[in-house]
Amino acid sequence: MKISDVRAIQILDSRGNPTIKAFVKVNDIWGDFSVPSGASIGTHEALELRDGGKKYHGLGVNKAIINILGPIRDAVLGIDVTNQKLIDKILIELDGTENKSNLGANAILSVSGAVTRAASKSLKIPLYKYLRGIYEQNGVWQPDLMIAENNYILPELYFNVINGGKHAENNIDIQESMIVPHAKTVTERIRIASEVYQSLKLILKSMNLQTGLGDEGGFAPNLDSNTKTIEIILEAIQKSGYRAGSDVSIALDIAASEIYENDKDKKYVLASENVALSSLQLTSWYKELISKYPIISIEDGLDEDDWDGWKLMTERVGDKVQLVGDDLFVTNVGRINEGVDHNVANAVLIKMNQAGTISETFDAIRFSTKNYYKAMISHRSGETDDPFIADLTVAVGVAQLKAGAPARGERIAKYNRLIEIEHEIINN
Repeated sequence: MKISDVRAIQILDSRGNPTIKAFVKVNDIWGDFSVPSGASIGTHEALELRDGGKKYHGLGVNKAIINILGPIRDAVLGIDVTNQKLIDKILIELDGTENKSNLGANAILSVSGAVTRAASKSLKIPLYKYLRGIYEQNGVWQPDLMIAENNYILPELYFNVINGGKHAENNIDIQESMIVPHAKTVTERIRIASEVYQSLKLILKSMNLQTGLGDEGGFAPNLDSNTKTIEIILEAIQKSGYRAGSDVSIALDIAASEIYENDKDKKYVLASENVALSSLQLTSWYKELISKYPIISIEDGLDEDDWDGWKLMTERVGDKVQLVGDDLFVTNVGRINEGVDHNVANAVLIKMNQAGTISETFDAIRFSTKNYYKAMISHRSGETDDPFIADLTVAVGVAQLKAGAPARGERIAKYNRLIEIEHEIINN
């Protein structure tokens, strides 16, 4: 079970930009992992290493691949592939920087993820079962410790159906307007989302609005206001034969760091409505939306470093809605701990490439749940067809996943994988 080879190639993500696919070999078995990439990137995230220059407009990843084929490969050859904790520790220490700017978080994560696939395939068990094992056993697979069967939690799903902000070329300020179907099974949740999504498309067509898609598969029309976005979604829910709130709820990702003007006025600019709001005013707007619409979750409602604003928002609406920190926490235990100390937010978005290794992703999930913060596993706007996060979500039991619209192959891959996992669990 020792690593015998490591390889990597440059592939394209869903936005047509370069990313990395790494391969780890154990005996005659290869495991692979493809790294996603974000558009709305938090300042405090681990660093993606890019090439610069003219090719791919500077976004090539050959420097990171050279690091994989050189120092990273040399460091992990001969290591037991089931000792994830040791492998990730070696990679972190080899890089030697806080934000992985030496080797690149994309280089490190690609190998860290490929290691888990190589291990699970070598052991001939599904990836979610292997990830559950190393999550529960502190990063080291121990075959003599039995893993309880059929106690997996299938997640609530957050489907991005209208894109705005940095994820679309339109006038909507809210980056992600999502639906959350409430049903007993994942298969039913996906069916409901698909039906609402198709109804939404028909409504937009009837209004002579664009039905082109944003980065995450949601529609990207130009609308009169941000609240109009919510109202059209509610119309689609009703048209599909469901009740808003009881059958399907609404969730928003504001991505407020993208609309924050950190000058002397420190205002949040809703360009589509030609208004500039303070933290208090924006929070009051959220409170109004929550009272009017069936909204259950707001992500990144304020800027990543607006700690006072986050505290105020948590005090005002934290008992009414889930407040998710993405750019605020960047899947970093230190940042999450700061949130706990400041008593801000009540949920953490988990993105593997913000952390840089599987072990650090596990650490962020453990720390969040230990401190009574909910966790939500997330894709990135620049995705690949790798369904890894579906297995990860089931493995760690955080019970929430957002992976984009019920459209586009790179998003559907995650949802189809969840259907497969559910089928396997039910029939075992």
